[in-house]
Amino acid sequence: MTNTVAPEAGWDTAPGLLDGAKQLTLGPEQCNLAYWFTEVAQGTLRDRGETGHHRDAGIPDFLKQPGPLRDALVLEFGYRGLSEEIATRLLAHYVAIAPGIPELEFYATQLIDEARHARVFRNHLVELGLPAATLVKDIDEMAADYRRRVLQPVEDFTLEVVRDQADFMGGVAVFAIVIEGVLAPAAELSERKWTPLSPATGEISRGTAIDEIRHLTVASTILKDHLAAEPGYRPRLLEILRAGVKLWDEVPDKEFVIHREELFQQGMAEHADKIGDYEIWPGVRMLDTTPEQRYDMAEQWTDEMAAERMAYMGLPLEVLSSTGGDAV
Repeated sequence: MTNTVAPEAGWDTAPGLLDGAKQLTLGPEQCNLAYWFTEVAQGTLRDRGETGHHRDAGIPDFLKQPGPLRDALVLEFGYRGLSEEIATRLLAHYVAIAPGIPELEFYATQLIDEARHARVFRNHLVELGLPAATLVKDIDEMAADYRRRVLQPVEDFTLEVVRDQADFMGGVAVFAIVIEGVLAPAAELSERKWTPLSPATGEISRGTAIDEIRHLTVASTILKDHLAAEPGYRPRLLEILRAGVKLWDEVPDKEFVIHREELFQQGMAEHADKIGDYEIWPGVRMLDTTPEQRYDMAEQWTDEMAAERMAYMGLPLEVLSSTGGDAV
């Protein structure tokens, strides 16, 4: 008897993050604990539960040697691992104040997802040769400036809404539209960048992206349904979104992204023969892109994804612009 996995959770059938986040419709009643145990744990993670990649997906020796490409990957996965650890801790507050069982079960599974992401990002650095015994301390030291200047303001903002104000729906908006809505395109870029260079690294990014599709789409459904039932919450939701956009405009995330993309650029040039004519997006060879172009494309993906999800929820896209439209 063959077990059939839901298409959006199957390793070979799930869409890419951008297409999935823009096109799929999933809700908390569907993505409950039973769904996670069957479709995710026994579907997405089959043969990849420990490391995030299949045992046959190797890590090339050149990524284990000192150089800009390895430095770029250490920074990227170190920062992402720390971000996912913080996300895991934040989600405990969502579980605590979830208004119903479907929301409680879904956010309990998302908490596990984010904890798993943090683990596989960290452990991949050990696979690259970083010492396991001091890994957490080493990441904390490496990412201290990033945590203080980028992650801490976002963490404080989220805690104010979901812990201090106990606003569950506001917290859903912060996490899905502001935090993950901004970071998800960077995850898509990561998968595209590393796939031709390291099968294991590409698979880790692929697996986390499949989870992010679920997080984004379910959260959008939660908010859409809440606005339909409680239209009076709409001004409050728009207020939170404006504040979140203002926050992201103020944190200096770009300088950290560009720095590691510059390292990636140097390493890519050194290993151009391994990349060849691989296209990072249709019609564009990765070797022909610059750090700024890759960053700008991730920004474009953010805008495209936001347009789809905001339209699905019946919210004005203008509220996510830097000028912050006043439409309600």
